[in-house]
Amino acid sequence: MNRAVDLTKGNIFRNVVRLAWPMVVGNILQNAFNVVDMIFVGRLGPDAIGAVALCGLLMQITWTLLVGVAIGTTAMVARFYGNRDTPAAAKTAMQSLFLGVLVSLILVILVNTAGARILKALGATDAVLDLGTGYLHIVFNGSFTLILFFLTSSVMRGVGDSLTPMLIMGASTAINIALDPLLIFGIWIFPEMGVRGAALATVIAQGIGMTAGLAVLFTGRTRVRVDLRNFRIDLHIIARMLRISIPGTLQGAVRSAANLLLMSIVTSYGVYVLAAYGIGLRLDLIAMMPGWALGGAAATLVGQNLGAGEPIRAARSAWAATALYAALLLLLGTVFLIIPKHVIEIFNTQSQIVEHGSRYLRLRSATYMFLALGMVLASALNGAGDTLYPMLILAVSLLGVQLPLAYRLPGAMGGDPLGIWLAIAAAFTVQGIAMAAWFAVGRWKRKGV
Repeated sequence: MNRAVDLTKGNIFRNVVRLAWPMVVGNILQNAFNVVDMIFVGRLGPDAIGAVALCGLLMQITWTLLVGVAIGTTAMVARFYGNRDTPAAAKTAMQSLFLGVLVSLILVILVNTAGARILKALGATDAVLDLGTGYLHIVFNGSFTLILFFLTSSVMRGVGDSLTPMLIMGASTAINIALDPLLIFGIWIFPEMGVRGAALATVIAQGIGMTAGLAVLFTGRTRVRVDLRNFRIDLHIIARMLRISIPGTLQGAVRSAANLLLMSIVTSYGVYVLAAYGIGLRLDLIAMMPGWALGGAAATLVGQNLGAGEPIRAARSAWAATALYAALLLLLGTVFLIIPKHVIEIFNTQSQIVEHGSRYLRLRSATYMFLALGMVLASALNGAGDTLYPMLILAVSLLGVQLPLAYRLPGAMGGDPLGIWLAIAAAFTVQGIAMAAWFAVGRWKRKGV
């Protein structure tokens, strides 16, 4: 069944919803797997949890590289597809997969030459190091499954098919959850592998998802058919893709660096503030899930409509996705504003944590409108191939506003960590306003890919 649609025609709002809802479900499925995976690993003890957590930090390197390539892939595929140039879209897809293989080879070399040393540098104890090294080798040596799975999904979304990646993600997640206890604890005919079993279950599930995604592309079931027999390395397309991807990769790097530095500031104010912040981040994650989906929808819609020579429709599509996200955040933010203490108490009832968490939640929810502008319009700009300015805006808001204010405001307020929450709110406000202003200028409409 061919699930791709022509997003350059028809009702804009309906197209946004059609694209976004499978992405929301896909995000939920992915997070459900992460939770279940940690539940099983948690039964192995604190050393196992620590090993997986440290390896998770290293996997952020994979995601940072991967997201950049995916941004370039979606932008170029959407643009070519909107221009009815399906051969160019297919060629771009093949070059993207080639880049994915190169990235996976780099990661394999990295983990096999320096994996253990990196874990030790991160502070792993001997027990954690032993467990983490085994986990890391399996996950990174099988990283090509994750990378190619992710990039095939990016190609499909570029042509407007977000349902197929969701279905593949659902099947992959179910397989992963089923394999986890079998390989971790050695149930039935399976060997007892402990933490390494969790890693192997992940790679197997991702491998099945990768195989399904490649099958969809090689059979043309999503309107773009790649053909390995005619594959040639095209340095021109790769260079164009990297021109878009590198700033996209830097966006992820800036965000990760800013988050780590902010965490060090938060930690200095004690365990209660840290716990409140941790809860707040999980609530932010819930709030951001539809934003990632609507941002992905905006990127595809902008790319296809620019390719079809419809810049006005491209802009309207991005604003429609932003408006829908803002409406959802208005509902959620109202709950957080009215009963923040009750929300925090779902996670922890300690009075100081509840107090710090409630103040965080009130401030963050008050700036949710700017979160909608920042997230969706940044993705829309990425979909147009304009990745440099979103990266610069992100860097200024996080490194130039959030971190300096988070460092200075609490001291100016008598050591009150509320200053950190104000810094976070200020950064998201600046980011949202700047992103909306740049999008409204409209130079992205003339951006070539």
